[in-house]
Amino acid sequence: MIVFICGGSKSGKSHLAQDMAKALCKDNPLYYIATMIPFDSEDKEKIRLHLEDRYGMGFETVECGRNILSVTEKADISGTFLLDSVTALLANELYGNFENKGADTDAADRCIKDIRELAETVENIVIVSDYIFSDAESYDESTQLFRKALAAIGNSIAAYADIVMEMNYGIPTIHKGKHIYETVF
Repeated sequence: MIVFICGGSKSGKSHLAQDMAKALCKDNPLYYIATMIPFDSEDKEKIRLHLEDRYGMGFETVECGRNILSVTEKADISGTFLLDSVTALLANELYGNFENKGADTDAADRCIKDIRELAETVENIVIVSDYIFSDAESYDESTQLFRKALAAIGNSIAAYADIVMEMNYGIPTIHKGKHIYETVF
């Protein structure tokens, strides 16, 4: 089962994703793929809150800020995985080559390929991504590159996911797979 959840910051997408992953795992291992690489105290606080939110839920955390396919070397692929988030993964892949000091223009294509391969390899996966496309502001070239790359990745995942959901103000909207959602959850 492949579930894709997108939404704005603080929309409730991570809580929903945790609940859905728990429901899917049955007796199989449950993994949380943590993609954020902390750079400041705000990042560290966000990570602390996410750890606190899932405490006692049975998740084993797998840190994986880049090269998402390496998760299969660290975890049982018969498990259920929660990838949180595509947004942080893309940022790491796009701008994580600090020796180069520039954006890795192959990052989006690599993320699209690797996330799909991961999704097709593991038993179940719930994938979380931020929705950053609804304003009409003008952005610099680097920000536009990021937004376009995130949109391409999200569109790719939505095409093959069994369930596609959007969270707004804690309210899920099912865009794809409503019948599956109602049967499984």
